[in-house]
Amino acid sequence: MILLESRNTVINDVLLDRFEKPSRMDIQFVDYDNVRFHLSTADSKTVILLSMGIQCWPDLIKYGAREHLQKEYAGLVLPPNETEPEYDVTLSIDLEKLPPTAEERSALVQKLALFKSTAMSAPFLAAFAEQAQLQSSYKEPAGAQQFELPPAESQGELKIIKYREEEAMFIQARHDRVTVIFSTVFKEETDRVYGRVFLQEFVDARRLQSLQSAPQVTYSNREPPLEIRHVPGLKNGEDWGYVTFVLFPRHFANPTQALSTIHRIQLFRDYLHYHIKCSKAYMHSRMRARVAEFLKVLNRAKPEVATAERKTASGRTFQRR
Repeated sequence: MILLESRNTVINDVLLDRFEKPSRMDIQFVDYDNVRFHLSTADSKTVILLSMGIQCWPDLIKYGAREHLQKEYAGLVLPPNETEPEYDVTLSIDLEKLPPTAEERSALVQKLALFKSTAMSAPFLAAFAEQAQLQSSYKEPAGAQQFELPPAESQGELKIIKYREEEAMFIQARHDRVTVIFSTVFKEETDRVYGRVFLQEFVDARRLQSLQSAPQVTYSNREPPLEIRHVPGLKNGEDWGYVTFVLFPRHFANPTQALSTIHRIQLFRDYLHYHIKCSKAYMHSRMRARVAEFLKVLNRAKPEVATAERKTASGRTFQRR
């Protein structure tokens, strides 16, 4: 089992090759969460179009995804009327206007390989900025008890990103934290069992002294957390689980740390289900190996032949098989 990478390997490898040897191409592929990509050279082999189709694009647009992409990929984002049909956003890369040094070109490729992650980071960055604003204007209510819920003035907008057909992310800033909630569905009984074990490990792991600085994680089955219980259309049932991450300002104190946190937390759902499938595959391989060992034992075994002792008329004995 591995730690999944935020960058797209296909984009990385193809662009590294085309930056050195421009040639025509038409490559379509899919990333995690059914995000579609298209790498093509429409009119000239020196102009590469990188298009992305993502289910939650209308949600991302509300939280400044296009503006964030235009800032990160200055001069590369095509306007909406020039976006490739059937896709949500398109980058145009002119190979004749690449950076002069190999290091700069490599950095550009790595940046382009994070296309999906960069688009998905917009609501997180908006929540981080909102948290800083709420923290600066927050005043502790007089006579407030520790167990009381914070007032509405200390809470930001609940951002909902429906990044899969039945699953969503919920992000909300408060004056002292940013809460990220994942809803996930387990469609098989074995997945539910493995999922509960993995998620309970996330909850228990923070008790270790070396992981005290990690985000707080809680897991609830069936019932949604209180923060999102008012949202219409939430599913309840044995197949559904809700995972809550509590990010404190130390987890996004500077831009580098914030991006690192965003890249990791975006892949949580894929990381969880990937490791569930790896665990099932490992258990199946162990069972197949055990069955093969039992078959070898059976094949080596020799059945005993039953014999019967008889006597002749003279009293002599003999064995009959």
